[in-house]
Amino acid sequence: MIVIAATKNKGKVREMQEILFPLAIEIISQEEAGIELDVEETGDTFERNALLKARAVAMVCDYPVLADDSGLCVDALGGAPGVHSARYAGEDATNSEKINKLLNELGNNDNRNAKFVTCVAFIMPDGTEIIAKGEVKGHITHAPEGNNGFGYDPIFFSDELGKTFAQSSDEEKNSVSHRGRALRSLYEKLKEM
Repeated sequence: MIVIAATKNKGKVREMQEILFPLAIEIISQEEAGIELDVEETGDTFERNALLKARAVAMVCDYPVLADDSGLCVDALGGAPGVHSARYAGEDATNSEKINKLLNELGNNDNRNAKFVTCVAFIMPDGTEIIAKGEVKGHITHAPEGNNGFGYDPIFFSDELGKTFAQSSDEEKNSVSHRGRALRSLYEKLKEM
């Protein structure tokens, strides 16, 4: 079964494919499907943003659609950047600029507890919607460490892995990551169908 991922982020598409592969699902990005949409994430929760993206793409295709909204929630910053993680340092900011802004705002704060949260929305061509969530706890390092992953991975130290996501292999990261957990929860729900 072909599923359209409502994202242009190749890292997300790769993670989705790796986790849902056992269900004989082939994930293709909306770009690969020829869908040129930029959905404004106006929701105030991860679930609302995931549904906004999935519904927008579902309206213009006859395939199942998978969308997610993910973010980094830092305790000392009142849960920021949260749903604004992608645009935290401005609309076109690089990953380095986002990381630098977060590290500067956090400063030398002793409370560096954080979690990554993902909500995935899956919409079938008949309009059936399935929601799944996942999160992983850790803390923010004082400087980037590692070269793998994307986004905030170089500064998110996973308590379970004992290293940053950027120091982890894709397999290690997927085993504990927020997106991995949300997708495995979705996988179980899809298997029941």
